[in-house]
Amino acid sequence: MVKFPSCRDETLNAFLFRQGELPAGFSWLCRGFMNSIIFEKIDNYARITLNRPPLNIMNIEMMSEIGEALESLHNEDHLKLIVFRSACKVFSAGVDMADHTPQKVFQLLEAFHKIFLSMGEIGKPTIAAVNGAALGGGCELATFCDLVIASETAKFGQPEIKVGVFPSIATVVFPYLVGKKKAMELILTGEAIEAKEALSLGLVNRVVPAEKLDDAVKELASKITMSSGPVLQMMKRTMLSGEGLSFQDALKSAQDIYLNQLMALEDTQEGLKAFVERRSPVWKDK
Repeated sequence: MVKFPSCRDETLNAFLFRQGELPAGFSWLCRGFMNSIIFEKIDNYARITLNRPPLNIMNIEMMSEIGEALESLHNEDHLKLIVFRSACKVFSAGVDMADHTPQKVFQLLEAFHKIFLSMGEIGKPTIAAVNGAALGGGCELATFCDLVIASETAKFGQPEIKVGVFPSIATVVFPYLVGKKKAMELILTGEAIEAKEALSLGLVNRVVPAEKLDDAVKELASKITMSSGPVLQMMKRTMLSGEGLSFQDALKSAQDIYLNQLMALEDTQEGLKAFVERRSPVWKDK
């Protein structure tokens, strides 16, 4: 795959677009000259790189670009995973306060919330690779992902309370991730925590040296994408559908999905057949 450092090089992109020579693996969204992210489709997963130096502060335009990138992944079952990472020294310092005005706040929240709603609707597993600070909206984006790998220098925090607002996503999600008491403490104080503490709380899956972050993400992505895309999505949907339900109701929902949706997949039949025949399955992502 040909890789460019940034979708901001409009001269190069425009030339390739005119010539019809945008390289294979380079997303069609980059043809729109995205200003704040790099969106790539690499083998069997998609990667969204936050690219608004120096701090990846998310304005409405950047949020909209992330949302558009996610929306484009509907029905692309061969892309089994979505990775979020940063091209800067930090993951993201949060939301652009210039867009947090009475005139723009509805548009801001709509664009921001669309990111998370799209992640849920698409159903593909997500990984956040967090280097440096993930604060405010950046923390919400990272910790909303199914898996989080952080560098030893990473920090996580929701400082919104200090400027007179609260983090809408974290307020809903954190109680499920760390429990109500700790969620209250993190949001009410607005204090940032180190990667190791985030690991102990369950906000993070792994902490690695900064120079090994990319390799750790690639290794984890490789393990996940060995499986069938539709099966991965169905597993995630089943787990999420059980949140907030009693054990009995959650189990009933899981059984319904298992019998009526999972067993109807070609890949499920292939996987079971391959196990009996003692061979590796050949997934069709169907």
